[in-house]
Amino acid sequence: MKNVDVLVIGGSAAGLVAAMTAKLNNPDKEVMLIRKEEKVMIPCGIPYIFGTLGNSDGNILPDGGLIQLGVEIRIDTVIDIEKEKRICRTESGTDINFDKLVLATGSLPVKPGWLKGSELSNVFTVPKSKVYLDHLMECLKNFKNIVVVGAGFIGVEISDEINKAGKNVTLVEILPHILGLAFDEGVAVDAEEQLKSRGVNVITGIGVEQIIGTDKVEKIKLANGELIEADAVILSMGYRPNAELAQNMGLQLNEKGFIKVDQYMRTTEKDIFAVGDCAEKRDFATGKISGIMLASTACAEARVAGLNLYSLSTYQSFGGTIGIYSTNIGASSYGVAGLTEQAALNEGFSIVTGEFTGIDRHPGKLDNAHKQKVKLIVSKDSKKILGGEIIGGTSAGELTNVIGFIIQGGFTLTDLLVAQIGTQPMLTASPAAYPLIKAAEAVLMKLKK
Repeated sequence: MKNVDVLVIGGSAAGLVAAMTAKLNNPDKEVMLIRKEEKVMIPCGIPYIFGTLGNSDGNILPDGGLIQLGVEIRIDTVIDIEKEKRICRTESGTDINFDKLVLATGSLPVKPGWLKGSELSNVFTVPKSKVYLDHLMECLKNFKNIVVVGAGFIGVEISDEINKAGKNVTLVEILPHILGLAFDEGVAVDAEEQLKSRGVNVITGIGVEQIIGTDKVEKIKLANGELIEADAVILSMGYRPNAELAQNMGLQLNEKGFIKVDQYMRTTEKDIFAVGDCAEKRDFATGKISGIMLASTACAEARVAGLNLYSLSTYQSFGGTIGIYSTNIGASSYGVAGLTEQAALNEGFSIVTGEFTGIDRHPGKLDNAHKQKVKLIVSKDSKKILGGEIIGGTSAGELTNVIGFIIQGGFTLTDLLVAQIGTQPMLTASPAAYPLIKAAEAVLMKLKK
């Protein structure tokens, strides 16, 4: 039997960070990471293997950090865990005895059973498996008409990338606009127009009723009866927590199927933690259970677990998921952190919003200058920043992160209005018209009325 101090199951972003944090903070402990895959995909980079990167080999999560720290990596499949005896059994016949266990088993793509024809050949999902994705890419080489179902971030990015590769791509979304769950309408419409301008056929406000074919896909049927030719269908209809192992070992799951955890990422069983897509999340603003799955959130949870394995610290707990997203379509980028205006209203918050559109360089005649629009959602009572949305150029992703820091830090409108910033003509907007601060001014003007 193999004995380890800390066993991490799952090798994607959450597992990697949990193992590294555990070893960094407990260098005297033996840490093992066990995973199914020989090579692990960078989750957020998966859409780009279909176009920009050209293959999956350029999207590998490196093992160098684990190896340098002395974390043992084992390629195997866990089939059973006896939590009382602290024994993990694997497909290869190995028994591993552990002191602490971190479950980072991730998520699995949804393939809805109600969708007739989803079992046909050439109907694909988007898992994090390199072997599966390599097979998908090889198949796509021979196809012309590709239909993507679901216009969340993965669906939008994959559609754009496959379109770059010269395919005829149709993106179908049941909501009124693409990215409709992440952004308010104004930002979603801008992103949709950008995607259309790049040649993707976008159909919104209607769902897919059936995938038609004898043995393989031939076309899809929309809810209005319209038929669309399809050599392949890619289902990007969300993900579900991969919590079967946890359930089988007797851990408690919540009503959404996630493994129940506390603010230190501890499960209902002593010395067993869960992080990433498989673990329960609560919204930062409302405290409600959330279904958000993000690699960035997973990494934050993994650090919390790694820091609290052997000694709890009230300074190292997880306060809830803020929900920080960004994406890129052509020359335009889109970001959101925290609550959108519509989400805040749906939750019953009394809010004030403000927005400003400027340029992300100064002067605006500089090369690569791009409009930068910032929208802020602010609590009318406390003046705390609840959320923000951005349309911009390449700097939009980092500016979205800044808004995330502002929300997590509990910044008020006043804090933002007097914040000190550094600006440089080639890198940022003008200090006199910095869109983030000007959007805060717009909120202030509304409050003074």
